[in-house]
Amino acid sequence: MAYEFKLPDLGEGLTEGEIARWLVSEGQVIAEDDPLVEVQTDKTTVEIPSPAAGVVSKLLAGEGDVVPVGTVIVVIGGDGVPEGTVPEPAERPASRPRADGAKVRTTPLVRRLAQELGVDLETVEPSGPGGRVTEADVRAASGEASPVTVSGTERREPLRGVRRVIAEHMTKAQSIPAVTWVEECDFGRVDLKTLLPTVLKAVAGSLRAFPELNARFEGDAIVLLDRYDLGVAIDTDQGLVVPVVRDCDSRSIEEIDAEVQRLAEAARAGTLKPEELRGSTFTVTSAGRLGGLFATPLVNHPEVAILGLHRIAERPAVRNGVLAVREVGWLSCTFDHRVIDGARASEFLLGVIARLESLP
Repeated sequence: MAYEFKLPDLGEGLTEGEIARWLVSEGQVIAEDDPLVEVQTDKTTVEIPSPAAGVVSKLLAGEGDVVPVGTVIVVIGGDGVPEGTVPEPAERPASRPRADGAKVRTTPLVRRLAQELGVDLETVEPSGPGGRVTEADVRAASGEASPVTVSGTERREPLRGVRRVIAEHMTKAQSIPAVTWVEECDFGRVDLKTLLPTVLKAVAGSLRAFPELNARFEGDAIVLLDRYDLGVAIDTDQGLVVPVVRDCDSRSIEEIDAEVQRLAEAARAGTLKPEELRGSTFTVTSAGRLGGLFATPLVNHPEVAILGLHRIAERPAVRNGVLAVREVGWLSCTFDHRVIDGARASEFLLGVIARLESLP
């Protein structure tokens, strides 16, 4: 009996997903819970297991196709498995140590590609940030060209996966009538080793006093939220992702720091769970080591504001009439002017700065 598998509802009101990569092929015998397909949503890439054992009769969506939830994407024919037998589970790719003992760092999609192309990840020279092996590294090691179309001097790449999702989000963000407010902050009392978690804690405290910034704009309503789950923008090989640090108002800086590090590592390894990317109430973005004197971040729709943390450096500053060298940087608040007035956004940002400048 054939089993028609429909793209499931992956939560958070998602209505569609992109087929990032099939982990099976037509005619393949699979067991229940074998890896079936990787689906890219507007949050992350999710590996979906097979709901049944049998022969893969038909793949009804191609890699790169965007399909609505509830669409039949694969047919599994149960009569393809001899009675009384269970197919061997498909081998899952895993990170393996190099000869020097260091683990290969990469994403599940790249490990799967390496397996398909017969590339030993231990022999691949990584080019990604933090010593990670990228898709381009694997394709180069296999001798296969990157999946691009070249004509003359032009190079055309398909807009897929995280990059497609980023493009969609940026289009939505550009439709928001946003204004950016900027203030200077003295970071002399902040331990720069825990800069981001300290800022998250200060933001959560200030949001309590300015609830209209801790909100979502949905349809013709403003939804005020009584939780402080802050998104943190993290750059990865696959693009920008925004995992969520929960309960920043009640956690200590040390606890927030540990959670930020855990989420950042998972983001760069491509192992974030869908629930770790859902439900943020406000976002903080920082260029980190890349710095940048100043930038204007885009609001993370459907949120109504975002805080930007910009370059911090030693600069001359006057304190109590005396010229001194201080760790000074800029903070910005970009906000949806339909929801928030400039005066309130300014007061919110000054509240963040007051908390940072008054640390013991």
